Amino acid sequence: MHVRLRLYLAGASPNSVIALANLRAALKEHPDRIVDLELIDILADPARGIDDGILVTPMLVKIHPLPERRILGNLRDREMLLGVLEVGGCEVE
Repeated sequence: MHVRLRLYLAGASPNSVIALANLRAALKEHPDRIVDLELIDILADPARGIDDGILVTPMLVKIHPLPERRILGNLRDREMLLGVLEVGGCEVE
């Protein structure tokens, strides 16, 4: 399955760095998952964050496949993250 994600970050803030590391670790455990990951730094491009309705970072948004899903925070909750990615039979309702 092909998954398209956007991770909104606030520069190299501690939570942003942790979120990116947690996401990469989860994806590495599932190499069968084809993922397009777009990183958006709202400190470098605040208009993009406003246009996309992002009020809090870090935020992961699953764009494809629908339905869109969002997770706030540093992505430490592996079960929630895998549910959004629809990995291993986990799916967020």
